[in-house]
Amino acid sequence: MSVNITEIFGSNVFSTDVMRERLPKGVFREVMDVMENGGNISIETADIVANAMKDWAVEKGATHYTHWFQPLTGITAEKHDSFLTRPENSRTLLQLTGKQLIMGESDASSFPSGGLRSTHYARGYTAWDMTSPAFVKEMTAGTILCIPTIFVSYHGEALDKKTPLLRSMQAISTQALRILRLFGNTAAKKVIPQVGSEQEYFLVDREKYLKRRDLIYTGRTLFGAPSPKGQELEDQYFGVIRDRVGSFMADLNQELWKLGIPATTQHNEVAPAQHEMAPIFTMCNLAVDQNQLTMETMKRVATRHGLVCLLHEKPYAGVNGSGKHNNWSIGTDTGENLLDPGDTPNENLQFLLVLSCIMKAVDVHADLLRQSASCVGNEHRLGGQEAPPAIISICLGDQLESVVDQIVSNADSIQLLASGKLDSGVSTVPVLSRDATDRNRTTPFAFTGNKFEFRMVGSSDSIADANVTLNAIVAEALCDAADVLEQAPDFSSACSQLIHENMARHQRIIFNGDGYSDAWVAEAARRGLPNLASLVDAVPALTTEKAVRLFTKFGIYTQSELEARAEIMYETYIKVTKIEANTMIHMASKHYIPTVISYTTRLAQSITSVSAACPEADLSVQRKLLTQISDYLSQASCALEQLKPLMERVDSIPGVKEMALAYRTAVVPAMDALRYPIDALELLVDKSAWPVPTYGDLMFEV
Repeated sequence: MSVNITEIFGSNVFSTDVMRERLPKGVFREVMDVMENGGNISIETADIVANAMKDWAVEKGATHYTHWFQPLTGITAEKHDSFLTRPENSRTLLQLTGKQLIMGESDASSFPSGGLRSTHYARGYTAWDMTSPAFVKEMTAGTILCIPTIFVSYHGEALDKKTPLLRSMQAISTQALRILRLFGNTAAKKVIPQVGSEQEYFLVDREKYLKRRDLIYTGRTLFGAPSPKGQELEDQYFGVIRDRVGSFMADLNQELWKLGIPATTQHNEVAPAQHEMAPIFTMCNLAVDQNQLTMETMKRVATRHGLVCLLHEKPYAGVNGSGKHNNWSIGTDTGENLLDPGDTPNENLQFLLVLSCIMKAVDVHADLLRQSASCVGNEHRLGGQEAPPAIISICLGDQLESVVDQIVSNADSIQLLASGKLDSGVSTVPVLSRDATDRNRTTPFAFTGNKFEFRMVGSSDSIADANVTLNAIVAEALCDAADVLEQAPDFSSACSQLIHENMARHQRIIFNGDGYSDAWVAEAARRGLPNLASLVDAVPALTTEKAVRLFTKFGIYTQSELEARAEIMYETYIKVTKIEANTMIHMASKHYIPTVISYTTRLAQSITSVSAACPEADLSVQRKLLTQISDYLSQASCALEQLKPLMERVDSIPGVKEMALAYRTAVVPAMDALRYPIDALELLVDKSAWPVPTYGDLMFEV
């Protein structure tokens, strides 16, 4: 069935165009002024906007509204309230007031706070984020008007992902404008981070999914022997999309387009049953909202097709996991991209200054940037020869790296590596323009023409934290530059000198080589770059003196908010790992070990029966198999019995940091010890007896 994208795109969004049509001109101007320049609308204006929003949503079939927010769980939250008011004269009235639009109250005690509130105090507030448009979601629960909001405690501390994000956007805008003014740009009124997030995911048949308690409880397989075929043939990437998957993608696109999400790219990824979608760039906070909506919509649409969408970073061992590339740039409200090098980046002083500031930001705060991509699922992906290493570096490509080298070495004139032509030798194919730089897929932070691509973020994670950190660290570097240059008697000379100093001091962060190699790990250590292999290692970066100074300077986080987030990350690591360990105990005790015992019993009975019927029969194969299976069964039982008391001991450790460290160093290896013999048994026990679908079933029967 053909789809007219232009007709459905944004049809479920209370967009600027919808407001222009439905609001009085004066009210529309007031709303737009606040959206663009900050401030507050009057309660009278809020009432008019709320009523127009309600009427529009009701026409779409909405019966309820919700303040839609992003608590520190990493997902979204919503509470549905109907538009109904007290009936008058037996008539049912629908209403949404300005007060209800602007502010709501939620039970903050039911969300992670990291100690920002006392257990017995529960009040939290949601407040309308006018920069992100309201929208309606069509759900089985009904059509719901969703009003994007921030979420704060009774005393104003941020309990969500969006509040610090908006603060960081203000910070980088303020500091970038200072730089632009020095270059004579008086037209720009704000600088806006722009983000495009590529989303990877797996699909699995729902019936098979429901037979795997590990997938249900944790989102990943905790057991599973390798399939005979994986991704070795490289025939999945960009391959023809299967009909069932294609039907899901077509449905997903329509749902995303209706929500105003500019989904443009879809393709098969490297691993079997792995796929990707990517949208067009948009304003940073809107991109964060849209990525959350995308993940939610993927799960909902998959169910319609008898599928389940797996967003975990590593659903299957032995094949590539999933991430999302966070493409980040900064541009003015007049359309200038500050990361566009132009045709002659070697002569583009403004670009070189911004680039040198980003080099400084990433080098000084490499630990913080690594921390911003920390989630429990990413533990299984980063540094695994399939994703960026846990060591932060910047890949600029040959052309820009050459420019940096020449600036650092005080070359008399900066030469530019020329791009070339690529002739395929086929007369009917045009000669291609070849970029001056190849792409490096092993780097965590790559310059890709007019943006940076932060490749460490996990597929299930919110992109808010990564963008808060990027905005903050670059704001600081731009601020430092503006402090120097605003006092300089000769701006051009001082700017060139500052570019040289930044690049010389922070050149160690540049690496264009193979980030997967052991040689790079050794080289990074020689350069003094941090290698934070685990979330548990990275969390302390949030509360260093350096980090506190950065975030408090620009009003992005208070020290107590940073400490709370660190505590929440430790708690989340503990809880997720504990759930995984308990799931393994359950599956080993209730599924695998009983199945294997039954199978060995049958095998032993078979040996006895054959021996009785034919004493001279060669039973060496059966006896060898029985011995092998019994040995692995014994190993599994021993590992299971060791894991149970170990968890009890670890759970008694005081302090979340110490407990998280013990889970990583003691419990996770014990989980691996339980997995090994059971995976081995899967390859020995009759498939018809095995209690769960195998990797081959899950990845190749979609």
